[in-house]
Amino acid sequence: MIRPATVRDADAICAIWNPEIRETLMTFNSIEKTPDDVAAMIQKRGDGFVVFEGNDANIAGFALYGAFRGGVGYRHTCEHTVVLSPAARGQGAGRALLDAICTHAKAAEFHTMIGGISAANPDAVAFHRRLGFEVVGRLPQVGRKFDRWIDLILMQKML
Repeated sequence: MIRPATVRDADAICAIWNPEIRETLMTFNSIEKTPDDVAAMIQKRGDGFVVFEGNDANIAGFALYGAFRGGVGYRHTCEHTVVLSPAARGQGAGRALLDAICTHAKAAEFHTMIGGISAANPDAVAFHRRLGFEVVGRLPQVGRKFDRWIDLILMQKML
């Protein structure tokens, strides 16, 4: 079930997000999130931050979106993040989460959504393609993690 995130979800979201930050190249970020960080993000984004709750009532993933860049000229463009627990992958949770935030963003009068994806994560590129995103750019060696330079792939979907 998809539902808006609440500050009570912050610990569960950290438990999903921090292993990805700590152990993978899926994100270039190397600073783990605290429950206070996540709670502030939830409060800032409101219904633009959603969780996937499994049949066992545990959170199996989350998605959020927000402004792509500052400035009034970008007001109709947003950027998103989707993160799933390893056990939730391949079961439709990611699709449900991304569909939910695309629907919400469109209702909020966003025209297009951007995904910035690590080139070290080809599964995420394929996932986004299946959901109608197109590769619109590649920024070589803009990310660095684990002593490795990583390209950033930009994907876009018109809402």
